[in-house]
Amino acid sequence: MLVNFWGTRGSLPVAQTGPAIRRKIALALVAAKGRSFSGQAEAEAFVEAELDFATGGTYGGATTCVELEVEGGPFFVCDMGSGLREFGISALKRCASGHARTYNFFMSHLHWDHIMGFPFFAPAFDPEARIVIHSGHSDAEEALRRQQEAISFPVPFDWLRARIEFITVKAGERYHVDGLDVEVMEQHHSHSSYGYRFTNAAGKTLVFSTDSEHKIDSMESEAEIVRFFREADLVICDTMYSLADSVSMKEDWGHSSNIVTVDLCHAAQAKRLALFHHEPIYSDEDIQRLHAETLRYEELTRCGPALEVLCAYDGLQARL
Repeated sequence: MLVNFWGTRGSLPVAQTGPAIRRKIALALVAAKGRSFSGQAEAEAFVEAELDFATGGTYGGATTCVELEVEGGPFFVCDMGSGLREFGISALKRCASGHARTYNFFMSHLHWDHIMGFPFFAPAFDPEARIVIHSGHSDAEEALRRQQEAISFPVPFDWLRARIEFITVKAGERYHVDGLDVEVMEQHHSHSSYGYRFTNAAGKTLVFSTDSEHKIDSMESEAEIVRFFREADLVICDTMYSLADSVSMKEDWGHSSNIVTVDLCHAAQAKRLALFHHEPIYSDEDIQRLHAETLRYEELTRCGPALEVLCAYDGLQARL
């Protein structure tokens, strides 16, 4: 399986501001130390080789959307945040080359930042497309229809041309969907959220667990989470806050921290962790610093095999 990250921010989409871009340019010029480049290609090679990610790149600003690319199968997508628009453009190109036009969606929950991309999802207007929306919430159709009512959006839901189906899944149950085994877990979040554990025929496992709060002072109650994460090849997990934020002013906001997530993955002997659902007020430098702190914490608390810690960004690909 290839995991494509189309949107990795939480709460609302964000864009790079003018001052943030000027700072990146200034830092790049300082790092170049007056050298000249023969052309754009040489300059881009310098950016790739010598600048840190926060200066030469960006973690992006689209909200939650992650694709599981399964060879020879239909599309699998977790959540419909604003990153869904770019995924839809990519999907149409692949369909033009013969890819199956079936889209399996798995919804963590129905808060706006996780469904706001659907009105801009181009394949929804394809009469040959089949869209199957799996959700732990029985009101998923109501939520999607409501955001396209006239007071909120100019294109009503009924104008969509794809064949759209809704399937309500239950926590604790296991399903087989187009070649993948899928297990569902209920999580601690406002109006509840759901995590998904995907396993292919080769035994490779991806866990998608966002918008779930895990508290450092009640880790003994997290046994079910540890079981769900057990030996996963990749855990995509809500690490929206630093530990300080998660135990102070943002406690009970339904999100978790990088520190607690590392502890859970260590206990589960997971192989890789992707920090995810980044706080929208965090700059690229803030997120890069959080990643570095997480790497150090993982190293200091490691008791068994190393946990590889990725920091998700829009455009990241991870192969299982």
